[in-house]
Amino acid sequence: MAPFLAYEDKGPDTHRVPLVLVHGHPFDRTMWAPQLERFPGTRRVIAPDLRGYGTSPTAPAVTDFSGFARDIEALLDELKVESFVLAGLSMGGQIVMDCYRLFPERVRGLVLADTFPSAETPQGVRTRDAMADRLLAEGMRGYADEVLERMVAPYASAEVKTHVHAMMTATAPEGAAAALRARARRPDYGALLPRVRVPALVVVGADDTFTPVSDARAMHAALPDAELHIIEGAAHMPNLERPDVFDHALEEFLARVDARQPSSAPPRL
Repeated sequence: MAPFLAYEDKGPDTHRVPLVLVHGHPFDRTMWAPQLERFPGTRRVIAPDLRGYGTSPTAPAVTDFSGFARDIEALLDELKVESFVLAGLSMGGQIVMDCYRLFPERVRGLVLADTFPSAETPQGVRTRDAMADRLLAEGMRGYADEVLERMVAPYASAEVKTHVHAMMTATAPEGAAAALRARARRPDYGALLPRVRVPALVVVGADDTFTPVSDARAMHAALPDAELHIIEGAAHMPNLERPDVFDHALEEFLARVDARQPSSAPPRL
């Protein structure tokens, strides 16, 4: 049950498949600003703030990673969106994989950007738990300052850097900490990928050091029907750093998904 999530819902109901955009950590739905400007001209686009992020509430705190997927499912039920393409970046990509694990019959396509499927290592669990403790003790600014030029490339525009830094520092430490602990205990999606029965688009920034190109290549190889786009001149957030290139790849992918669907869409209730 998650109609309490804040969200954008833009664009018309058409025969084109709705697009659902799932942001990463520690961001909010404005991470998708270029896509929210471009794609609602041709299809319905929905972008929630995950629980604990943006203007969605931090309580009740997410304790199980699948809670994010169930929140999205409940929101889409509330909005009468039966089937859709799911696109997620970083943690959002892992949430997208969890959505496919839990309700694959509703998913028409997957976009996995700058993400990876494996479960956390024991050291990774300790690191994420320690970071959660740090964020609760110190707030978000120190962390945001440290990772900004890994989230986006050092050569990214000042405007993009300002936007990304503002999202990170505006995130509630309580929400970010809860998500870190839940994410540290997420399942491994590696065995899921070969069973995906819908088209997939794997995207990665060429200079991403959080989720390097090797991770994207491995996901692409595991998925039965996938395209891979490596975006030059971008790090961990190519949708903001190179929106022209990212959007072109996404547009072509969505056209391929649309071509597989029935020619009429049900009316919006």
